[in-house]
Amino acid sequence: MWNKRKEEEYPPKPAPAPAPASSQAKENVPMSSNPTPSHSASESRGPANIGKAVMIKGQIFSREDLTIDGEIDGSVELHEHRLTVGPNGKLQAGVKAREVVVLGTIHGNVEASDKIDIRKDAKLVGDIKTARIVIEDGAYFKGSIDIARPEISKPAAAPSQPKPASAATPSAHAAAPAPATAAAGDSSR
Repeated sequence: MWNKRKEEEYPPKPAPAPAPASSQAKENVPMSSNPTPSHSASESRGPANIGKAVMIKGQIFSREDLTIDGEIDGSVELHEHRLTVGPNGKLQAGVKAREVVVLGTIHGNVEASDKIDIRKDAKLVGDIKTARIVIEDGAYFKGSIDIARPEISKPAAAPSQPKPASAATPSAHAAAPAPATAAAGDSSR
């Protein structure tokens, strides 16, 4: 009788047989037990996002593409990546990136090593330094634009300058003996 009451109070646990059946169904689905993302997984997941309800004061450094739809007060640096300022994005910040796409608002200087794209309904107030720029009809821009040329041609020009200088030096030495012989020829008359 005591045993029956215990069984009624505590019903028996289900048999462990159904658990392996459900795990077998999950085995057919590819899963990773490694919490760190692999290189290929990080490429397929897309850019990092800062949502429209997020406000950040300070510096942002990123080693991947970034989309900002919130508010930033400070600086944003993505030297080798793309920054997208979404339609709700508001930046009071200096920006440095490889490529910048503006759909929202930026108040601050923007430096892009490759390209800046200011889309329709976007607003950018500040100075721009870039190699290429697109400003769509309907966008608002106030500031200056500095088109930076690729620096590949500068190092090529520097080595070519010493070569003519070294070539001019031997001709100067060759010219010096010639007047001496001409002078000697004049004295023989």
